[in-house]
Amino acid sequence: MDAKLDMFEDVNTSPSLEGDMSIPGKRTTTTATSPGGVPDYNTLDEPIRETVLRDIRAVGIKFYHVLYPKEKSSLLRDWDLWGPLVLCTFMATILQGSSSADSMSDNGPEFAQVFVIVWIGAAIVTLNSKLLGGNISFFQSVCVLGYCLTPVAISLIVCRVILLAAQTRLLFFLRFVTTTMGFAWATYASFVFLGQSQPPHRKPLAVYPIFLFFFIISWLVLSHN
Repeated sequence: MDAKLDMFEDVNTSPSLEGDMSIPGKRTTTTATSPGGVPDYNTLDEPIRETVLRDIRAVGIKFYHVLYPKEKSSLLRDWDLWGPLVLCTFMATILQGSSSADSMSDNGPEFAQVFVIVWIGAAIVTLNSKLLGGNISFFQSVCVLGYCLTPVAISLIVCRVILLAAQTRLLFFLRFVTTTMGFAWATYASFVFLGQSQPPHRKPLAVYPIFLFFFIISWLVLSHN
């Protein structure tokens, strides 16, 4: 038996592998932007310094929107937890009580206690919002509540400056007014950002936990001596 091996000419039946492996990481100079006005470009090979500065500017813009709550979707669209983390750490550091033996009159909360009050409180308020039928994600709500601590943090700074002087009834009244203003502004800003996410007939039920959340934190600010 003769084995016959036929050799056929290759007619290029294998599929060709073609493509572009380059990653468009450079920032373009076109004016294409996302709906929120943020440039739409790739950041994979962007310098770390530029990325950090851009994130810091984004956090600063959110602080501005809380102090001037006019644009309602700014915190909900591009949410982050950097600002709330900074504010919570700052307030916990200032409000924590002294552990020295000669400061027994300082009844301030511990660092961890402030952290628990802020984050657990924000989580409970967010859970209540979701149970009421709110059309907002968990982290969006936590982001808004965290950033809205800005007026309360400002009132804490003012109160700490007032505490440097010998305390009188007038200075206590100034601390009270400052803390009340921070509490009212924080509650109002939260309602501006979160109010639209709730059903109209359930907004009072959503606002009440927000009121309690900022009231407790403002009470810690006022009672801190």
